[in-house]
Amino acid sequence: MSLSANLAARLQELHGRTAETPLFNPVFQLGLELSRQLESGALGLDDIAALVAELECDGLMARAARLERLVAPVDPDANAARLDSLADAPDFATFAARWRQPLAHVVFTAHPTFLLSRAQAAAVAEAASSGDISTATACTAPHARDAITLDSEHDDAMAALARAHAARDAINAHLLSAARARWPLHWRTLAPLPLRFAHWVGYDMDGRTDISWNTSLRYRLAEKAARLAAYAAQLEQAAPDVALRLARASAYAAAMSARFGADLSDPAALSDAANTLTADHPDKLTSLAGVIAELEAQAASADDATAEALLVAAAAMRADGLGMGWIHFRVNSSQLQNAIRRRIDPTGKLDLASQAALMRMRELLAEARPLRANFAALAIENSTAVRQFLAMAQIIRHIDGDAPIRMLVAECEQPTTVLAALYFARLFGIADKVDVSPLFETERALEHGGRFLDALLAEPAYREYAQRRGRVSVQTGFSDAGRFVGQIPAALAIERLQGRLAEAMAANGLSDVAALIFNTHGESMGRGAHPSSFADRLEWPLSPWARRRFVRSGIRLEPEVSFQGGDGYLFFGTPDLALATLTRFMELAPAQTDPDAPTDPFYRRTDLSLDFYRAIRRQQQGHLASATYSRAVTAFGLGLLNDTGSRKSRRQSDLAADRQMSLRQIRAIPHNAVLQQLGYPINVIAGFGSAAEGNYEEMAALLRASARGRQLVRLVRAANALGSIKTVAAYGELFNSAYWASRPYRGDEAQISDACLALAEYLTKDDRTGVFRRLASRLRVDALKLHRLLALIPDEAPLDGREQTRRELGILQALRLALFQHMFLRAVSVPAFSRANDIAREDVLEMVFTLRVDEALAQLRRAFPVSFPGIEDFTVSEPTDYPDDAATGYEAIHRDFIEPIEAANALALRITTAIANVFGAHG
Repeated sequence: MSLSANLAARLQELHGRTAETPLFNPVFQLGLELSRQLESGALGLDDIAALVAELECDGLMARAARLERLVAPVDPDANAARLDSLADAPDFATFAARWRQPLAHVVFTAHPTFLLSRAQAAAVAEAASSGDISTATACTAPHARDAITLDSEHDDAMAALARAHAARDAINAHLLSAARARWPLHWRTLAPLPLRFAHWVGYDMDGRTDISWNTSLRYRLAEKAARLAAYAAQLEQAAPDVALRLARASAYAAAMSARFGADLSDPAALSDAANTLTADHPDKLTSLAGVIAELEAQAASADDATAEALLVAAAAMRADGLGMGWIHFRVNSSQLQNAIRRRIDPTGKLDLASQAALMRMRELLAEARPLRANFAALAIENSTAVRQFLAMAQIIRHIDGDAPIRMLVAECEQPTTVLAALYFARLFGIADKVDVSPLFETERALEHGGRFLDALLAEPAYREYAQRRGRVSVQTGFSDAGRFVGQIPAALAIERLQGRLAEAMAANGLSDVAALIFNTHGESMGRGAHPSSFADRLEWPLSPWARRRFVRSGIRLEPEVSFQGGDGYLFFGTPDLALATLTRFMELAPAQTDPDAPTDPFYRRTDLSLDFYRAIRRQQQGHLASATYSRAVTAFGLGLLNDTGSRKSRRQSDLAADRQMSLRQIRAIPHNAVLQQLGYPINVIAGFGSAAEGNYEEMAALLRASARGRQLVRLVRAANALGSIKTVAAYGELFNSAYWASRPYRGDEAQISDACLALAEYLTKDDRTGVFRRLASRLRVDALKLHRLLALIPDEAPLDGREQTRRELGILQALRLALFQHMFLRAVSVPAFSRANDIAREDVLEMVFTLRVDEALAQLRRAFPVSFPGIEDFTVSEPTDYPDDAATGYEAIHRDFIEPIEAANALALRITTAIANVFGAHG
């Protein structure tokens, strides 16, 4: 048997002992046994590295299998047949009406979820595409991580978008071909637009200061160059003259991008770049309207094959404009409020949430007259929000005048904030091209969002703007919502908010405009992406109930779905995966629903479902407010996690602050990722069982009878299948002073007895053991109630290999516990003396305990240098016998302490990736 098989068998044996004593912890016991082997020399770090590599491969294969399962079938021929089956319609008018409006907008966002290296992601995607998921396909890439920068994130987004373009072109070709076969006299007028694409990589300013305005301009120009080059290649045979013009325009845009990528800090350099971009030039293309008309005119008289090629290219141009897709700028509401305050409240005495502020905002909007603005104005503007509007104005005037731009406003809780955005759009003459979209994600925004929408849509200026734009745009987010109120309450609150939007639009005479609802989420079950199926993934953030509210009011839906970061881009990792993913959109049609479907009992029996929702929410909020929960989640800082993006995961803090780290100091993705790594997705599971207490049978009957209820259960079951409360408890025992004092008690680990004693003494005042024990106890009580509820509900999708997956997770966690113990023992054994007397040994220990290992090692290397001037570097004539052998070198300290800590930490972080792969995403 392999070592992993032996460990799996041992873990199963240890689980049996829980029948003898319920408090027995199999995961911690296996970690102790591995630790003893490691400290005795029976097991080396190289042996653990080989085992980690094996389990790492299992995780990659699990990731590929999950991806294939979600988008199946992946085979292009199978998807071609699926697309052909969608082409049925009674007449051409019906067919054209269906496919001229997008079924969905697909947005490629980038938050820190670039868990896999590019090589690993490519291997996983290829394995999922081929259907051959094995070590020979999924595990070919080394575990070495890539440096993640904003540029690399942008490159990855562009690669995913390019594959999405090709897949949509194939879909449009299918639609045109089907129309040609059935309506040969009309098919050339089809103008299909089944899907739109967008992204925000390089334009999202919420929570980051490392994106300058010229970064956004450089990206936008580079995207224009790439898209024009693709159009040119697409038309090289069918319309060579047009292709040549587009190729010249591409080269011009590329040259402009290079100019804006240079150092523009010198006003002269900026002036030169700006003047070049804004000047007239024969290759400066800012609209594709004429090109589209030219292609469609040529298609009218061309042979069928040529006409199809021309019309597929024209359809892509109509969808994307002069870019890889539409772009989304994003700012925080506070940035907009700071900007508008200068104009409506220069003295700083006005409450921006007051009626007085709203009245002043109305006056300001009525008085707004467009101002001319140039790049110099953009360069000197110090307000982030105004700078974004100035940048958008330059993009619309000098790069792409066709495609609208989204302005997402995070943490938006006041109508005044939206009106402020509308004011700046008017001030710079771009209101007819900018869709201002408030984000509802915080607890307060979800709670008061209905009143916010009622007030906003009642504003005449906003209604006029929405009529002119043809849509009301909102964004609902599952990151902070899932963190602060729990994933299930968040989804239900967002659903109700979407229903309120439909009511407010109907009540304010806006039924004739579209509702564009952007649902942003990550790929994990803790961030709004349902793991059971692609149908659940699309219905979870925009349910059939919510869709019917719009359809019954005669409001056209424009659903917008997020594919976030490296995790999300896997769905577009190969051409076959991209086609499969978009074909699922075509089949599931998230913009459509049956308006006559009977009401789901979950919404009819609000006497049960509303209480159920509130009870789950209370429990989730109780965890969030609990010092126990906060301390447990932050017990290791963020050291459990790999860096997975260019955006920082938390604000800076010192060692003392780490002990009192607030959950608001870390972002939603790392918060959820820590829950995965600790072994239990609390923000998904917690409260579901307790909410049914005292009414199990009736609540179970409702959940069984309700499609939405069964979807909730599928989510909870998927999370619970991967959860282990014993693992949560095991992490607390690392800080148990009694454990360290007792471990060498029998005298068979004499080689570490001094280190164990030092740890026992150091940890006598540490609070983490008690914290984890209290949290585990609370989770256990809730889990017992959950099991009672789930026992009354059939399991619709029992997971294949569930117990094997749980064993693999248990082995990974036990290995990491052993590695942490190795690090703790080595850290506490480091000699107290050092050359650098400004380093406190206790600080280094606390760095290791909170897994700020790189910082700890940097301090130790300062304290114990091995590279400094040697006696042989000097040509002094007088002889010396000093330094002798006893006085030189810290090589032994590096060998025995520093290097083992570094190696153990590197292996622990590889385990982090493997665990996240089993969960299916990072955070």
